[in-house]
Amino acid sequence: MSTESHEHGLGTGEEPRHADVSFEKSDVQTGSIYGYLLALGLAVVVSMAICIFIFRFTMNFAASSDTPPPPSRAVLGQDYRALPPEPRLQGVPGHTTDPQQDMRDKLKADNEENEQTRWIDRGSGIAQIPVKEAMKIIAEKGLPAVPAPPAEKKK
Repeated sequence: MSTESHEHGLGTGEEPRHADVSFEKSDVQTGSIYGYLLALGLAVVVSMAICIFIFRFTMNFAASSDTPPPPSRAVLGQDYRALPPEPRLQGVPGHTTDPQQDMRDKLKADNEENEQTRWIDRGSGIAQIPVKEAMKIIAEKGLPAVPAPPAEKKK
């Protein structure tokens, strides 16, 4: 431990100074931080301007090198890009019918067709009967026997 007094050589109100130790005047230098923020902001603005320039250049280049539509689509006018080519799938813009209603109509027509009774070929005795009746007949009598195919002769 030192026995020297810290008071020697100092005037009143002065801080003690040591030759090997130095102190900062302030903890943070705000001028340099503001300078870095300004440089960062300028870099962002410049890079955004470069991106906009590149985007516009590529859009103009793509528009100038784009092939014109075929004559068959030119008849449709400006609407040719909005609609897919024919035949269009159900549900896309430009299709006039409702796909769910189409499915309901098809199922109704199929059920009506399966429930009809009519002659298909009267001469050979082939008739159409409802599916439920056909299933009852098959359950009672069974399926007709199918003759085995003739065996091929080996040479």
